[in-house]
Amino acid sequence: MSINKQSGAVSLFLVIFAMLLITIVTVSFLRLMINDQNQASQTDLSQSAYDSAQAGVEDAKRALLRYQQVCSNSPSDCAALSAALSTTECNEALLIGGVVSSANESGGDATQTGEIKIQKTVGGNDAELDQAYTCVTMKLETEDYVGKIDSDASQLVPLIGATSFDTVVINWFSKNDVTNATGTVNLPALGTGQPLVIQSQWPTNRPSIMRSQLIQFGTNFTLDDFNYVNSSSQSNANTLFLYPQADHGDSFAYVGRDLRKTSPTDDPDKLVPGGDVPLPVKCKNSVASGGFACSISLTLPEPIGGGNRTAFMRLTPIYNSTEFQVLLKNGGVSGAPVRFKGVQPEIDSTGRANDLFRRVQSRVDLYDTTFPYPEATIDVTGNFCKDFGVTDTTYIAGSCAP
Repeated sequence: MSINKQSGAVSLFLVIFAMLLITIVTVSFLRLMINDQNQASQTDLSQSAYDSAQAGVEDAKRALLRYQQVCSNSPSDCAALSAALSTTECNEALLIGGVVSSANESGGDATQTGEIKIQKTVGGNDAELDQAYTCVTMKLETEDYVGKIDSDASQLVPLIGATSFDTVVINWFSKNDVTNATGTVNLPALGTGQPLVIQSQWPTNRPSIMRSQLIQFGTNFTLDDFNYVNSSSQSNANTLFLYPQADHGDSFAYVGRDLRKTSPTDDPDKLVPGGDVPLPVKCKNSVASGGFACSISLTLPEPIGGGNRTAFMRLTPIYNSTEFQVLLKNGGVSGAPVRFKGVQPEIDSTGRANDLFRRVQSRVDLYDTTFPYPEATIDVTGNFCKDFGVTDTTYIAGSCAP
């Protein structure tokens, strides 16, 4: 009798290892799917929370518009409303005057305002999204005025302080304006002066030349008052060209730089010696640690009539676009900081979607500075021909072809 023995151990191990491999691949695939699904869900919730916060910003804008209307139509009610808008109590200012309906409030009590639900319909599918902004506060008085200006464009900044001020500080060109990762700023070499070159020759990472123009006016003020100086030899209209340099001045005076007349009946005077050239401004060669490359403190002329100052400053960066910051001080360069009042309020809004939160901080310009303001006397894209004459009584046509 013969017995044949066959071994299947190898096949059995192959089957086991194949099953383990398939199991590992399947579990890994399922894990990747779950992670992707969770990530997509978190991204969706994050965007929904951001949208909720933005909804709070838009409702805050409506509250600020109401504040403007009340202060324009009923100044006696302005102070009380200003205090209500500046409260640190979440969402309280939005419920004043019906800017946001109290029906949208959820979770509040007698001592604390609740969150504001965001949904288009009541009892519909919108409620399932569980969106709300939990806290919106506003600050009417801000430490600074900030923004970004494109090259050769202008920004008009209302100079309105919570208290009196006599100095304005201009900072410009931040880390967001440089194109390199190190934050290095390209500054002219010492002793090169302030050369003006064509646009294509201005280095990319060099701060702009900042044109700063100041105008101030008061009661019973006429346009001709811009053209002459007051009893302290100070002009109500001044222009400075602030040129970035590595090591130069960090403070100047607006006064005495753009003088024209000493009285309304005088003929225009010649420009003050040196008043028609750029002013070298001290700038640092790196913004890697944040802040601004260039900074200048400018002393303002006396307020007209000695009362509250009514003034605007127009900023125009030449060559490059730039982020900027404007600060107010009282007492000179080293004086006490003064807050802007109702010029560029800050809105702080926190939104929620389910259990995920997003926070947004934004600035709103309360003064309309978007009205058309000429950037140049003449702006043409093609050829320009000026060929005509004007006398006291006659216009003499030229021969320019159309």
